[in-house]
Amino acid sequence: MTQLAQALQQVRSKLDAAAQAAGRPAQDVQLLAVSKTFPAAAIREAYAAGQRAFGENYVQELQSKCRELADLAIEWHFIGPLQSNKSRIVAELAHWVHSVDRLKIAERLSAQRPAALSALNVCIQVNVSGEDSKSGCAPQDAPALLRAVAALPGLRVRGLMCIPEPTPDPALLAARFAVLRQLQQQMAAEGMPLDTLSMGMSADMAQAVAAGSSMVRVGTAIFGARHYPA
Repeated sequence: MTQLAQALQQVRSKLDAAAQAAGRPAQDVQLLAVSKTFPAAAIREAYAAGQRAFGENYVQELQSKCRELADLAIEWHFIGPLQSNKSRIVAELAHWVHSVDRLKIAERLSAQRPAALSALNVCIQVNVSGEDSKSGCAPQDAPALLRAVAALPGLRVRGLMCIPEPTPDPALLAARFAVLRQLQQQMAAEGMPLDTLSMGMSADMAQAVAAGSSMVRVGTAIFGARHYPA
């Protein structure tokens, strides 16, 4: 077994243990391997170890990896901020977009999604920490945005995504995750059930699962430390 395959197995074991501790079936939590900045060869290695869903933050990187790995049945998730002038590439290549935070982006994805493809799965990104530097709509604006996006053709609203600010305070982190859980419950009460809470990363995946996450985005714990170009 390769080092990457071992790391992937360890992450899956941790997620299974976190689900068990939370009284949830392990299959309730999907692992999304965040492969941004890592080469296509690393994705191919993770795929050989059984991983199928991969997350990318940069449009050009998604585009090049889709081309290089076209022989694999990968489920591609776009999880980074999306600019209007690059939405067509994502609409044509991705299976999921986690980072829809305004109606304009959703409208462009809807218009640009090829009719021959199945509906694009989307999550609304919510800024649960109120940070000016973070993308995401305000929690109080999320219900209206969800309703508007759900009305667009070519898109399928699946749920909510967040990236809380790093904190050593477990109570604060739990409160941040609870914002998404409460929004999910609110929308269910309004007749819009959402099956996805995209929350939790390498450092806080256990807390996210305890808070109800159904999709955890893990990069470093699988692929190792990232080395960004200067």
